[in-house]
Amino acid sequence: MAEAAAPQKPLPQPDEASEPFFTGAMEGRLMIMRCTACGVARIPSRSHCDNCLSPDFEWEEASGRGTVHTFGVMHQKYHPGFFDELPYNLAVIELEEGPRLSTNLVGVENSAIRVGMPVVVDFQRYDDVALPKFRPA
Repeated sequence: MAEAAAPQKPLPQPDEASEPFFTGAMEGRLMIMRCTACGVARIPSRSHCDNCLSPDFEWEEASGRGTVHTFGVMHQKYHPGFFDELPYNLAVIELEEGPRLSTNLVGVENSAIRVGMPVVVDFQRYDDVALPKFRPA
């Protein structure tokens, strides 16, 4: 009898609006949107600026540096694609440029994670998408 394939993790499907973010990630660059009206940076999630509501923006490469704003450690089996990683962390990183990004921390034990810990981006590649993860700076 053939062995069953391991369950796949759910991965984002880039669309037209998020394509520059995911193209940058495949190239090892963390891309953010910067409002050309007021200068506030954001992660691609909305078609307008949260600060001034302008729809005008430019893409720019972020520094890739930030700090842990908050985090949690998952012990429950919510999705089979993550079972062999339990326990795993979920973190919100506040980038130097201001926006916050939900992600995972790598290269650190869950017990060593602290709010305020400086981190740098590190990309995890899958077949056709790369995701920004963060590791201690």
